[in-house]
Parts: sequence; C-alpha cells; structure tokens
Amino acid sequence: MESLYTAEALSTGAGRAGHVRTVDGFIDLDLAVPSSMGGSGNGANPEDLFAAGYAACFHSALQAVARSEKVDIHDSTVGSRVHIGSNGQGGFQLAVELEVYLPDVDRDTAQRLADAAHQVCPYSNATRGNIEVTVSVVDD
Repeated sequence: MESLYTAEALSTGAGRAGHVRTVDGFIDLDLAVPSSMGGSGNGANPEDLFAAGYAACFHSALQAVARSEKVDIHDSTVGSRVHIGSNGQGGFQLAVELEVYLPDVDRDTAQRLADAAHQVCPYSNATRGNIEVTVSVVDD
C-alpha cells in the first residue's frame, strides 16, 4: 500500500489508565478505565477514541459517496457506539453500531448511501470480518 498519511501516537503509563499523545500533539490525553469495567471513569479510553475516529471517517466516506452521486446530505451526522466485552476465550472483543442521519433524504436513498460508505470507509474495511459492525439509518 502506498501511504497517503501516517498517524503516530505513544501510550505511556498504565495503558488504559495511562496517557496517550500523538506525535503532532493534537491528542494529548490522560486515560481512565471506564467505571463499568472497574475503573475511575475519569478520562477518555481507547473505545472513546475508536468511536470518535470511526464516526468521523465514516461520515467523510458518506459525504464522498453522496458527492459522487450528486445527493445533497447537508446537516448529516454519523454517531458511533463501540462496545467492548468478553470474547468467551479469556480475551476481549469489540462491536460497533453506526447511526446515519440524513435529513431531507428519503430512507431508501439514505440506506443505499450508508451501505456504499460502508464499502469505502477505511475503518469499515479494516474491521470487516473481524468484528460485528451494524450500520443503520435513523430518522432523528
């Protein structure tokens, strides 16, 4: 693969309860284990970062698909939920829910655009076949 961009980050301290910083300094966060997993919950966690990245990336893919099909998706949003749980074998696994909101676009067109974005988005391509990802169109 010919790289168009490389992001670089460093995790220090206690991993999920440590610190993460990107080399460019745009992300510089203390991390905390979520309270539902026995931690303090007083900070971001890797699932927060993954959810934010996936939502933004998928939204960009959705906009690109809509532009190519000449569909106006002004005021569109993409929400994401990243779940973490046991994989039943002593480890953990993720699952993702993506919610696409396209005001003023009929439901069939919105679903077609969302499905096409799911084929284009790098996060979707990276996770396909590895974790469950659900993409749904929501009315509001």
